[in-house]
Amino acid sequence: MNRDLSLPELRAYEADVPDPADFGAFWEVSLRESRASGGQPVLEHLDLGLSGIEVYDVTFPGFGGEPIKAWLRLPSGGPDGARTGPISPLPCIVQFGGYGGGRGFPIDDPAWALFGFAQFRMDTRGQGATWAPGDTADPHGSGPMTPGFVTKGVMEPETYYYGRLFTDAARAVEAAAKLDVVDSSRIGVAGRSQGGGAALAAAALVPDLVQAAVVLSPFMTDIMHGVELTDQLPYQEIATYLAVRPDDEVCVRRTLSYVDGVNFARRCRAPARFGVGLADSITPASTAFGAYNAYGGPKEISVWPFAGHEGGGSRDLVEAAEFFRRHL
Repeated sequence: MNRDLSLPELRAYEADVPDPADFGAFWEVSLRESRASGGQPVLEHLDLGLSGIEVYDVTFPGFGGEPIKAWLRLPSGGPDGARTGPISPLPCIVQFGGYGGGRGFPIDDPAWALFGFAQFRMDTRGQGATWAPGDTADPHGSGPMTPGFVTKGVMEPETYYYGRLFTDAARAVEAAAKLDVVDSSRIGVAGRSQGGGAALAAAALVPDLVQAAVVLSPFMTDIMHGVELTDQLPYQEIATYLAVRPDDEVCVRRTLSYVDGVNFARRCRAPARFGVGLADSITPASTAFGAYNAYGGPKEISVWPFAGHEGGGSRDLVEAAEFFRRHL
């Protein structure tokens, strides 16, 4: 079992991630231009015969106004997904998914709705053919890249895949806040792995809307440190790219600094709950602690000494629900 640092060392660890002087301006432009494209979330009710949960197929405008899919799941309180009467605006969890997967099927992963929250589960552009299906395209080309998404457009921040994805994440929060069934003053964000990185980004980019964040085993935090520590995918995509194209390293490092979760964490102010497995070989523990230790708001963390990328699993979820109930 390989651990990069001991727990005392992890708690003292400071990530060495460059913070671009125009970081805020870069993201302001991306959000402003995406908002200027207009559009509103569109909902289609699905009759699935479920008991206690109501599901909607959602399309909302993301990066550049491009259509992004989502599921909206609501606790209905009635049989066959039927409402028993008018529903008061609910606290909402905007949920982001892990690497390679899409939003899945309408009945997948309804936990947040079962806990009584409105659940806005964003699809992941271009992904969704590895472990869960997706329904959102990423209509952007790229220069040379390693198979996967981590080096797609990586030579410039303006063309980088994660610039689009994290803009989608912020726009998902804004879309959820517009829904009549959502109390826009009680919105949280949550995700594991890539979803944890997206949750950090959303919390930093739309701080007036995000009131709490759950960040589990985050991916895309302290990125180059992760590349140096692990030979596991997805970070290995960057190592493979730079092994073949070493002259690109300066540009790659610069681009990654604009999407690194450590830089988002520095700008977050909402209460956050992190989770980390000390035996995680996919997103090493020090990369998660790099973001946690830099986090600018109230924070707490669950440490699972013998767990890998799964962290506390369902225990994380139960603890996260309690955390959201306290803060939303």
